[in-house]
Formats: sequence, structure tokens, C-alpha cells
Amino acid sequence: MTFSVAHTSRIGGRDLNEDRSAYCYTSQSVLLLVADGLGGYPLGEVAAQMAVDCMVACFRRHATPRLADGTAFLTRAFLTAHYEILRYAVVRSMAAPPRTTLVAALVQDGQVQWAHCGDSRLYWVRDDAVRARTVDHAGPDRRHTGQTDVPQRQVLYTCVGAPTLPRIDVSEPAALEPGDKLLLCSDGLWGPLSDMEIARGIAHLPPHAATETLVQRAYRKAGARSDNLTALALEWQPAQKSIDDAQTGLDDTSGWVCEPAQSDIPEPPTDMDENELIAAITALRGTFGPPVGRIPAATPE
Repeated sequence: MTFSVAHTSRIGGRDLNEDRSAYCYTSQSVLLLVADGLGGYPLGEVAAQMAVDCMVACFRRHATPRLADGTAFLTRAFLTAHYEILRYAVVRSMAAPPRTTLVAALVQDGQVQWAHCGDSRLYWVRDDAVRARTVDHAGPDRRHTGQTDVPQRQVLYTCVGAPTLPRIDVSEPAALEPGDKLLLCSDGLWGPLSDMEIARGIAHLPPHAATETLVQRAYRKAGARSDNLTALALEWQPAQKSIDDAQTGLDDTSGWVCEPAQSDIPEPPTDMDENELIAAITALRGTFGPPVGRIPAATPE
């Protein structure tokens, strides 16, 4: 299995970077992750880090060296992350749990499969075109309906860590072709850029150059109002071709990289099956009372 991967994250115009990105791999599987902690709630950066850590820990346990069922793994790992964030909030007697978006891509057997919750996105680019991308779990903010002078904002209706069960959309596996690119990113990157700009920005550059270029372009367009910007890109190649900065010729080795780097990788916090996880989440969410809508982060003036 041969691939090239790189990630870039910048604080933008915020006081704190609440984005997290990571990738981990075995000789037969690769998992890519981007999480964007929600502003307006406490400790969004903690929620994003916990989501990434839980996904990595589940991958390390179950990718031996490949995952038998990608759909089951992604669903269960997302629910595990959600459960752990709720449990974190209960143990600390928090009035509201921290929350995060999460998008993941799993590459194995020459195929890609992805899952997401919220508005962090995956783009699958072939040549100069977006072959597929995730659809945001967001709708217009209806508090200003009818007021033409108020810009319409998109408000999340699901995320990881909220008191309600998250909506997790999981794709079917799809075959990759040599040179295909995958981009996972937070809304700070895709917000200022069109899909076409993103496709062209990643199509003809290696991942390390593509992530840096796209982040810089998005920051320049957003200016002082820029959100956190995070991009994680992978280029897929057949096993016989070696490319720059690739993880090539992997045998039985495995590894992971996270930004910011973590010294310890937690073991999967639970081995509950999906039904047990849902029951545990349902019991915990009663602690926080009725769910509330996303509180958008304040936009710097």
C-alpha cells in the first residue's frame, strides 16, 4: 500500500485553535480524521482531541491489520467518541458537554469509505473535479427569518458530544484510482473557498504543498475574520509506484500522527457493541436536560 499524506492547521483569526487532525495506519489500512471543536460551548478543543484520540484508539485495536467491516467500525468508533465526551462532562459535573464535528476516511483494499457528523468535510478529487464530498449537517438559522438585512448563517443540527444521539452518515466503499486525492478539512478552510478552488488546489500538488496552499488561500480570503483552518490530504497510488513523502512498502508496521502531537494513545475506552453504546449514551444525556441548538462562535469584529 502506497500513499502520500500531509496535514496543516492554523489558528486563523481566533484566540484558540479548536481543530484537531490525525492519521493512523497499518500495512493494509489508513484512517484520516479531522475534528472541529464547537465554539460557544466549553472546551471545544477537548472534545475535538477526545474524538480524534478515541477514533485512533479504536483503529489500533481493531485494524489487525485491516478492518473486517468498515461501516461497523466507523459507526461504533463515532459512538464511542460521543459516549466518552458525555462521560467526561458527567465526571466533571459540567452544565453542558463539549462538542465537536468529526469527519473520517478509511482507505483499505484499494477503496475509500468515509463518515461524518457536522460540517467538517471530505472531498474526493480526481483530476480537476470533485468526485464526491460530504453534505453538511446544517441548515439556515431561522431566528432572523424575513429580515433581509441579516446574513443567513448555517447552524449545525447534529454533532459529536451533544445530548442527543449524533447523526452519522457513512458512505459505501468506493474504488480509488491512481492519483486520486482525499481532502478532509474544517469549515474554516472550505468556507472561504469554492469546491472548484479546492479541487484545483489539491489536484496538481503533492499533499504537503496542497494543504499549505489551500490553508493560505483560505486565510487570505477570510482575513481577520478567519476561523481555525485545518486540511488533511492523501494521495493514493498503486503499490508499485513510490512518491514523495509517502508511507511506502508498509509491512506489519503501524503508526499514527496527530496535530497537536500526543505522547500517549489511549486504549479504546469501551468494548460495548452499538446497542450498548446507544443505551449508555441515552442514560447519560438525561444528565444535561433537553438538547439546545448550536451556539455559533462569536465572529471577531
